[in-house]
Amino acid sequence: MAAPESQPDVRAAGVVTFRPGREVLLVHRPKYDDWSFPKGKLERWEHPTAAAVREVAEETGLHVRLGPPLPDQRYPTGRRMKTVHYWTGRTVADDDVSHYRPNDEIDDVRWVPVAEAADLLTYEFDRETLAHAKAVRRKTHALVVLRHAVARSRRTWRGDDRDRPLLRTGEAQADRLVPVLAAYDAAAVVSSASKRCVQTVQPYVETTGYELDTRKRLSEEGATEKAVERIVEDLLSSGEGAVICTHRPVLPLVYDAIGLRAVQREPELAPGEMLVVHARKGVVVAVERHRVGP
Repeated sequence: MAAPESQPDVRAAGVVTFRPGREVLLVHRPKYDDWSFPKGKLERWEHPTAAAVREVAEETGLHVRLGPPLPDQRYPTGRRMKTVHYWTGRTVADDDVSHYRPNDEIDDVRWVPVAEAADLLTYEFDRETLAHAKAVRRKTHALVVLRHAVARSRRTWRGDDRDRPLLRTGEAQADRLVPVLAAYDAAAVVSSASKRCVQTVQPYVETTGYELDTRKRLSEEGATEKAVERIVEDLLSSGEGAVICTHRPVLPLVYDAIGLRAVQREPELAPGEMLVVHARKGVVVAVERHRVGP
């Protein structure tokens, strides 16, 4: 048997959820008699972002969307260590918990004034997480910059490059992207008109019912600095979550339009990888990066 220190961490995810009126969502676990944030372990192959949203829904009955990420928690649990990935969050639509039915896992769910939450929370690491969350609690929306999933090799494709499709590995990536994009409530779906980009976001639009907006000006053949800048500015100023799916050669134009390359090194995204930009009133307040499979 491997020594405890060599065993991988137990991984979990949760959300520090706020609502107007400076209130934060807390849950009580009767098994431990503690107050904490909604959280839970990742299921097999589950992405932490999807797990965080799922756990809030299961423990409170509320659907949330993720805001800026928070520092991970890491602490011992039994013979292993546990890492909990956290985000701030906001409810999507209803935030009423008065109809919640207590159960053996969670017997109380409350919206608590932020000023009182630290006194109610049981653990010091949760109080530290709350302090981090308070600093970025203001409402934001996410712009997900997504490079298309794994596609057929350009060298082996004989047709028009705009028709080059995803490999089966890429199709699997596209399927696994669905709950991750949903975690950010990406309601505007804008994609290069090239097939490999359309296929990357197709499972998401089919699942959610959101409209797919294809743009030739996001393709390798049609992208221009001014066109990309206009698309990005519209999405940043819209106030709603969005995803923009494009190609590696076009990504620098997207980064320039956001203003990322002026403040940090240009991120090199792998196929199926995303940069999540959190904005408030058109100003970027946080950036995170995720890869989904294969």
